Amino acid sequence: MEFEPLTMSNEVIEFDMIGLGGDAGFDIENPIDYDDDIVNGYDGPDAVGTSGVVAAMGPCIPGVDTNLEPYQGMEFESEEAAKAFYNSYARRVGFSTRVSMSRRSRRDGAIIQRSFVCAKEGFRVEKEKHSLEGRVKRARAESRVGCKAILVVKIQDSGSWIVSSFVKEHNHELVPPDKVHCLRSHRHVSGPAKSLIDTLQGAGIGPSGIMSALIKEYGGISNIGFTERDCRNYMRSSRQRTLGGDTQILLDYLNSKQEENPSFFFAVQCDEDNCTSNVLWVDPKARTNYTYFGDTVTFDTTYRSNRYRLPFAPFTGVNHHGQPVLFGCAFLINESETSFIWLFKTWLEAMSGRSPVSITTDHDRVIRSAIDHVFPDARHRFCKWHIFKECQEKLSHVLFEHPYFEADLHNCVNLTESVEEFESCWSSLIDCYHLREHEWLQAIYGDRRQWVPVYLRDTFFAEMSITQRSDSINSYFDGYINASTTLQLFVKQYEKALESRYEKEVKADYDSINTAPVLKTPSPMEKQAAGVYTRRLFIKFQEELVETLTFLANKVDEEEMITTYRVAKYGEIHRANVVKYNFFEAKATCSCQMFEFCGLVCRHILTVFRVTNLLTLPSHYILKRWTRNAKSGVMLDDHTTDLLNGALDSLTIRYNNLRHEALKFVDKGVSSLKVYDVAMSALQEAAKKVAHATKNGGRLVISNGTCKEDIHHSNEATTSHSDPQFDSQQSSSKDDQDRTIEKLSRQLDRARRKCEVYRSNLLSILKDIEEQKLELSVKVQNIKLGMKD
Repeated sequence: MEFEPLTMSNEVIEFDMIGLGGDAGFDIENPIDYDDDIVNGYDGPDAVGTSGVVAAMGPCIPGVDTNLEPYQGMEFESEEAAKAFYNSYARRVGFSTRVSMSRRSRRDGAIIQRSFVCAKEGFRVEKEKHSLEGRVKRARAESRVGCKAILVVKIQDSGSWIVSSFVKEHNHELVPPDKVHCLRSHRHVSGPAKSLIDTLQGAGIGPSGIMSALIKEYGGISNIGFTERDCRNYMRSSRQRTLGGDTQILLDYLNSKQEENPSFFFAVQCDEDNCTSNVLWVDPKARTNYTYFGDTVTFDTTYRSNRYRLPFAPFTGVNHHGQPVLFGCAFLINESETSFIWLFKTWLEAMSGRSPVSITTDHDRVIRSAIDHVFPDARHRFCKWHIFKECQEKLSHVLFEHPYFEADLHNCVNLTESVEEFESCWSSLIDCYHLREHEWLQAIYGDRRQWVPVYLRDTFFAEMSITQRSDSINSYFDGYINASTTLQLFVKQYEKALESRYEKEVKADYDSINTAPVLKTPSPMEKQAAGVYTRRLFIKFQEELVETLTFLANKVDEEEMITTYRVAKYGEIHRANVVKYNFFEAKATCSCQMFEFCGLVCRHILTVFRVTNLLTLPSHYILKRWTRNAKSGVMLDDHTTDLLNGALDSLTIRYNNLRHEALKFVDKGVSSLKVYDVAMSALQEAAKKVAHATKNGGRLVISNGTCKEDIHHSNEATTSHSDPQFDSQQSSSKDDQDRTIEKLSRQLDRARRKCEVYRSNLLSILKDIEEQKLELSVKVQNIKLGMKD
């Protein structure tokens, strides 16, 4: 089919820059220019209906069926009608359209010809685009393949428009009907959809939840007419319009805090229009807290219910009292993956690049992608409470028909103790309720390793226990932020929340230091824990210790270094846990993995300690972050923690090792009279060596595998066979050397003991200083509270 000449005496040709090889990739995160988008470029209402036919874009000439295929000579009342018809045709067929070329009259500048092409027409012209900082923007995927499909319409003298050229064939695969809503020219956030988004956003529902509601409302994602990314972009632009100049209140506050203290950190991300996109700040106390408790972090975006429908997202953790502690805050106007990546990278920079061991977030695929990008080595967990909340929305019909389903689901997730048990329970659950094909359940099952406890117990999350916990993530600002909170009010509420949390921490510190807990057993281990742990952590440890009185440990295997026990509650042997115990190192692992997950020793390991007579808790089972001195300046490394319990632990371990070996010796020595005589002789010989080593300050002189005492006996026995004068000189010289070595060794041992005493005294003094500082801070806080009253 031939095209009309491009040059005419009374016409001016205008080419769309995109049509001539410009960037046709749609920056879905920053959709600034919609002029070349046929549908989105129209400013009218409800461009796309659920039937898939474009409406309200300009009427077609009566008698023209919108389901027809375009043909040369086809007439339309207006250019807009032709554009709407071609886009409707493209939607049915499976491709996206755009305006490529316009031709204007030289007489009055009016458009007299339009060319609509397939979005894959032409080829991209490669060129670098630099951001404000001079960095090259992220490369976009290639979308142009030189497709020749085109529709050209030309105005007639009567004012109608007629198709002068039409090319049907495409040189690429067409998009199937269930994917056509993803094409650019067929994506449009309609008026009713905007109203629903605004309502749900105001109720604190995020993009994923809003899309779920829209899918249900419109009967399928293909009928909505836009994607989740478009929904996020609309929410961002809506926030920016609503906020207006109020963001300056927050920025002024952050600037004033930084002027007061240069250690106050904040950063602002701007979009391409230089408008505030996201804000992050971290105060000095938050940065300090992170050095003590930054092993696990929660990123909480549940605070969407404020006046601006603005996600306020704090970074929080857990302190040594099990209380939430703040690590930073953010306001998110843009919830795109790029924005989350900027946020996490900037926050990590504020924390000196130290990544957490684990991080908990909402169940959101965009956040997950950003976490994987910025924290590749951190264990990422989805908030279980958030998933159960989603369950109430996604499975409302199931909950209505089956009242016990929710309880069964909770039991399946929370009470199963192994991966095998969970998998079996899950399979039975979905079969029992006929939910094998449920899409959302399939999705969360696919993500099970990021939210089901049995898959996460090998990683530290600072939980108080594995099963007895609240399913909600730590809510630091509960009671201070609600649906009516403005930015101006937020600044005041933020300060109040910080002060309240600080007062609660000081009170918990005071209680841990100045009040003694009630001991429930005569165990030295309980007394030791009472003096080390904070009050709340000691209560949890005490619960585990007391439970050991109802547990039995049966030895099932013994290798060279490792002894395996089956530990179960009396009468519940079928629910046994397996504990592997290295007696010589006083180290144990349990199949429940409570220590790995919570940082507290479980009742199963404590039961093994009890039956093996390990009387005190080894230092490697006392995490510094759970102790009274967690924030002490002299307790910043594991070595110092070990020193506090080193003398006691080493003595306990030596005692238990010797006792263990001696009992094994006794068991074998009484088997017969001959074995008994051998055992007694060996014990007498060992007693001589121990006495000799004790006399020499703990040093036993060995020569060629024989102790010094044996050498003397040997020398006495062979004196008659050697030269007496030579032997006397040799013996005298050797004795002098031995005496010198022994003397120096004793001096060295005395010096070491003195160092240990000095070190212990110094640590005791420093500990007293820290406790005095804490007591003074409590008194100061009480005085402040009294002044307020």
